[in-house]
Amino acid sequence: MSAITDIKDMAEWIAQHLRDVVPEVEWRTKAELAVEINRLKQERDAVILGHNYMEPAVYHLVSDITGDSLELCRKAAETRHQVIVFCGVEFMAETAKIINPDRTVLIPAQKAGCSLAQSITAEDVRALKHQYPGVPVVTYINTYADVKAETDICCTSGNAAKVVASLPGQAVIFIPDEFLARNVARETGKTVLFPEQASAGCSLSGSNFIAWHGRCEVHELFGVEDVTDVRRQFPGTVVLAHPECPPEVVEASDFSGSTSAMIRYVRDNPAPRYLLLTECAMADNIMAENPDREMLRLCSHRCPHMALITLEDTLEALRQMQYEIQVPEDIRGRAKGAIDRMLAIG
Repeated sequence: MSAITDIKDMAEWIAQHLRDVVPEVEWRTKAELAVEINRLKQERDAVILGHNYMEPAVYHLVSDITGDSLELCRKAAETRHQVIVFCGVEFMAETAKIINPDRTVLIPAQKAGCSLAQSITAEDVRALKHQYPGVPVVTYINTYADVKAETDICCTSGNAAKVVASLPGQAVIFIPDEFLARNVARETGKTVLFPEQASAGCSLSGSNFIAWHGRCEVHELFGVEDVTDVRRQFPGTVVLAHPECPPEVVEASDFSGSTSAMIRYVRDNPAPRYLLLTECAMADNIMAENPDREMLRLCSHRCPHMALITLEDTLEALRQMQYEIQVPEDIRGRAKGAIDRMLAIG
């Protein structure tokens, strides 16, 4: 759809594929915006990366590459376009700039933040390394560049267990998502401790995870009652939970995985009805691609930061070449090392 350059054709595509998630009154307007964005992409030699949490119009009409943090990280490393427009939050655009220092990276919203990324600073990481000298630091990709620069290796929700397994026999500092740490620790046979529970200089075994009290403001809202209620009201519903959800929610669900893993699960399994315990916009995107699947609307948990990215703002970013991402070279180089080590693992 990102190749459609005729307004009438674009409006017809919206009517055919997005009529259940985009109001009819918006079809013509969104078609006009999308066509102009697609025209400017060619003029600017730009590519648009769209995270799975983007609203359907951004995700389906103008994004050239879609995926979760890991997929977009890989694709950002492969792109040859001079301009990268990252339809996601700021730490994602930073990652694209870290990998592509010679390209112009834009983000459509001036400040598309992240509660999880804001939960930890580079100074916090340095304090942890001082408290636990020699313990490797695994940092979730949902962090800012200066935090990644203090890190041994990055991970995503899709490869966190694999990254931890690449550090056999060692205690690990795993930051900053508390729930992801607990879920990965259970998967890898580790025991979670927090800095206040482990005294400085204490001996840590290979089964220890030193975690942080960071949380995603969306995923922490889900509870076990969401799972039990939907199963009572809609028997046979398959419940998918993101690993940033509380561990008891993940344990109660039928499947837990990254956003891309969730998309593949729905696509590849025959169950007719699903509940996704993650950012709500993704259910709209899955439903548009899988019209024979029912996505239950039992939540209104929308990330306020992801919601800042609209077609209008994406168009203005390209028109004005505005909100360019910059990462100081000393930080970029060290952060890239942590990302490269993650990509080497896969």
